[in-house]
Amino acid sequence: MEPSNTPETGRNDGAPGPRHAYVLRLFVAGMTARSTRAVANILAICEEHFAGAYELEVVNLYERPSLAAGEQIIAAPTCVKAFPLPQRRIIGDMSNTGRVLEGLDLVTHA
Repeated sequence: MEPSNTPETGRNDGAPGPRHAYVLRLFVAGMTARSTRAVANILAICEEHFAGAYELEVVNLYERPSLAAGEQIIAAPTCVKAFPLPQRRIIGDMSNTGRVLEGLDLVTHA
């Protein structure tokens, strides 16, 4: 699954579509090695744990710098869980799966 530059939920009211249990935005600063690693890592985590039940938007802050202020992004890469609430964020290359799942409150409870 390729990350999208625009969310595609099938709805225009800003709410996630019915099949997206999680909506994530990954903010990167260009396509550096660290940014590329973060994209690959978060995609792997989502596919392993939430296949078919997530939406991931990758936002390049060099192309859309105004989003940094609106989302209060102070470092990149930063991943923001926009849905379900509460909103959570984590900074880094997303290489520590456990830390990402816990930091974004994505830990599934059996």
